Amino acid sequence: PAPLWYLGHVLMENRNGLCTDAMLSSASGRAEPEAALEMVRRSTKPLRRRVTLGADKGYDRGEFHIGLVENGVVPHIAQIEGIHPLIDRRTTGRSGYQMSQRKRKRVEEIFGWAKTVGGMAKTRFRGAARVAAQFVMTMGAYNLVRMARLELTVT
Repeated sequence: PAPLWYLGHVLMENRNGLCTDAMLSSASGRAEPEAALEMVRRSTKPLRRRVTLGADKGYDRGEFHIGLVENGVVPHIAQIEGIHPLIDRRTTGRSGYQMSQRKRKRVEEIFGWAKTVGGMAKTRFRGAARVAAQFVMTMGAYNLVRMARLELTVT
């Protein structure tokens, strides 16, 4: 069997389902939270308004939560049952938290499109730089297709 060498990561905005940042990393047990924090750092510096980030249970870790708060991001992370929650009821009781938990599943549409239409199910390249270029270009193509569909629904 082919081993997993790389992981693709996407930061999606909730309003239109567009990919705002994409990166590739080496597959490891801590790659997803580290990549998410890196993309958050790159995207939230010039913003002055409140920013939230919805994530699944795999991101329910103390260091990830702290990293988001340090970058001025309100974490909307799904909680692991039976463990002392990192997010209290002041956050989970809000309608914004509930909306983030519903919308975060749309990121799977991006990965589904990338695998079926974008050719990312089996990469054509070898090496991190080439696979990363293919991944980022595929995400750009997804945004173009998505924006065209959004334009059709608006008019």
